Amino acid sequence: MKGQLIKTPPRCPICGAEVERPQAQQQRKLGEFSVGRCDCGAVYASDPTGHNIGSAMIEALVYACNDDWDLAWDLLPGEDYLTGRIESYDEVTHQVLDQRHLDGRYVRGVLYFVRLQREIEEIAHRRPSAKSPAPRGPGEHGAAGPAAGDRPGPAGADHPAGVEPERDPHRKRRKADKKEVHQLALAGDIAALVDLTFDDLKTLRFLQRLLYSPDEAERWWIAHVIGQVCARVASRKPGVVSDLLHRLFEACSDSAAANWGLVETMGSIIAARPDIYGSFSRHLLRYVNHVSTRPLVIWALGTVAARRPDLVRVSQFYQLFGLLDDADPQVRALTIRLLGRAGAGEVRSRLEALARDETPVTIYEEGRPRATTIARLAAEALARIDKLPQ
Repeated sequence: MKGQLIKTPPRCPICGAEVERPQAQQQRKLGEFSVGRCDCGAVYASDPTGHNIGSAMIEALVYACNDDWDLAWDLLPGEDYLTGRIESYDEVTHQVLDQRHLDGRYVRGVLYFVRLQREIEEIAHRRPSAKSPAPRGPGEHGAAGPAAGDRPGPAGADHPAGVEPERDPHRKRRKADKKEVHQLALAGDIAALVDLTFDDLKTLRFLQRLLYSPDEAERWWIAHVIGQVCARVASRKPGVVSDLLHRLFEACSDSAAANWGLVETMGSIIAARPDIYGSFSRHLLRYVNHVSTRPLVIWALGTVAARRPDLVRVSQFYQLFGLLDDADPQVRALTIRLLGRAGAGEVRSRLEALARDETPVTIYEEGRPRATTIARLAAEALARIDKLPQ
């Protein structure tokens, strides 16, 4: 007996977010491919037949480059942009199928994704669109994609996480060992953990298991280490980190597991690569109403806001204003930290009142405890807000 057909909505293989149905472009440049854009900045092209993957790849890349063909052909895959694909995609129903047939027809569609590195994306938006150059076919650069010509500089050199060097495909791969992973994590040897992750993806699962430690300080440190490891792994394998984030969110749905380093880890990962995983930050708010996870959510959002305050401000963060009066001093302190980093000038008067509260608190920064007071945090928040343009 045949199994039941499983349909799932398509998700970006780079950030894991659900994507909308691709739409026809206003101006056709290459073929009849529909395109779309994910919240993480990735763009995608749909090939409903699955027979024109090379053309769909070029369409997506040129679309990401703001129709600048010269720029597109100068980029290197893996260094200047990330790629991903979804197979068995049905453009008619906008679903991904586990089988390649539906209602008597074959489904062979492919969504091809391209995500420019931030520096390249900024260049693409600054440069005027290339309207006149004739497109060069994939045969001029090989089936693997565009090759680099004379390039202005090393791509990703100014990226906060950089781009990991490509590993030798013929290297002897090592197997991850739980004991070794634990030792490397406690020592903060990020480089060794990154190398081990590229050899054996089970490294991330072993790191996740280390969160179930009765030692609070160790949990915070492991959460920080996972964030740093994922920041580097994501430059080559963003989908792997996206899968980890999904597992962490699913685990948080179990209230018995929610206190064991999961929220802190999600905040650390998102804050380390907000350019890729920033869209996950708004989902953290679903746990703010639980007493046990509330301070952890506020810490995570505050950590993200230190790098990308815009990601916090676009969410419903105003609902957190009332937590400035929370009975728990830890919640008050973390809310001050968050709102200061988010530039919430709306609560200036309340922060001024809290600047007289000398209650001591401890807040973890980069995996290490920092002893401070609510008054000091309020003064820091006010200083940040005062620096904002009026």
